[in-house]
Amino acid sequence: MLLQVLGTAAGGGVPQWNCACPGCSGARAHPHWRRRHASLAVQASQDRWYLVNATPDIGDQIEDCPALHPGPGSRRTPIAGLVLTDAELDHTLGIARLREAGADGLELLATGPVREALLTRLRLEAVIGPYTPLTWRELPHERPEPLTADSSDSVDSAVSISAIPVSGKRPRYAADSPGSGTDPWVVALRLTDRATGATAIYAPALAAWPKALQSAVTEADCVIVDGTFWDDEEPRRTGISTRTSTGMGHLPIDGPDGTAERLEALSARCLYTHLNNTNPLVDPGAPQHKRLADRGIEVAADGMVINL
Repeated sequence: MLLQVLGTAAGGGVPQWNCACPGCSGARAHPHWRRRHASLAVQASQDRWYLVNATPDIGDQIEDCPALHPGPGSRRTPIAGLVLTDAELDHTLGIARLREAGADGLELLATGPVREALLTRLRLEAVIGPYTPLTWRELPHERPEPLTADSSDSVDSAVSISAIPVSGKRPRYAADSPGSGTDPWVVALRLTDRATGATAIYAPALAAWPKALQSAVTEADCVIVDGTFWDDEEPRRTGISTRTSTGMGHLPIDGPDGTAERLEALSARCLYTHLNNTNPLVDPGAPQHKRLADRGIEVAADGMVINL
């Protein structure tokens, strides 16, 4: 199973356009600090890839990954579809950027609440439909399914996929949507190599750590999870919010309720993604990197290739 990390930043990217915090200022002074919005490309078969989340950076992310370039036909693309982990704007705004798909259309895998929010609140079908048709698939959660949709392709699909519901956190534009707090608004993805059984878990947004997620990461070979904030007080300390990290829907990395302690106990390769611009890990020289490395945990980098 081949995974390509397309981006590792939280909403706004690094640097954020209206921010002069140390992380953003450092990224302007040192371009190698820069991070695009968190996204992942998954190779489903020899020449077919799925993108996990459609970020505002999607055009540049495709251009920076030669495997995603079109060809050999002038309009033939290896991008087969999109998988959405939630309905947040930083994970869905890039859908509009792919309207040039034309008659071939776009395939989107999402949970019911996410699909409903995009169709009724953002009116995605009404806006994008005149440019390219959208085909929706329900993200499977009870049992894995081949990542490719077409029955003629599913036999050749190298990867199966299933979703693990992790929270009912709604995006602000759909905060008053009907339903319960247990509805699968935010999911982690379980990606499995159908030939070898190797498994990766991708969870760029974690407001909670349910038992199903713990079971999945315990069995996984690679775990890539939410590293938005270093500690719970970071949003308040840096002045970006009056809420804590947990209050904003992101479990912190460090501290008594941090995710680093959970990852340290795993046998899988563990990496953080979805870093906020205020996170000290944005600085490659920050001592927090060594603290994680001493615990056997990595910070994912834009452009990183993971082969399982």
